[in-house]
Amino acid sequence: MKPRLYLRIGDKVSHNRYSHWGLGEVVEEKHSNLAGGLCIVKIAFEDGMERLFINDLENDCCCYYSGLILI
Repeated sequence: MKPRLYLRIGDKVSHNRYSHWGLGEVVEEKHSNLAGGLCIVKIAFEDGMERLFINDLENDCCCYYSGLILI
């Protein structure tokens, strides 16, 4: 089954629980070639940190459900 992706490269985001991170931009996407594998995105935030998030809406740990908001 093909993953239902939430974010794409270049999307701008913020986190509703960690506003001190500032705005972020998706800088990288990675997709597993294995069935049921993870899809992740790397997001560079204004605080200088890059953070990884799961990017599959079918996964209960998807960044959408953890508080990332698309701007």
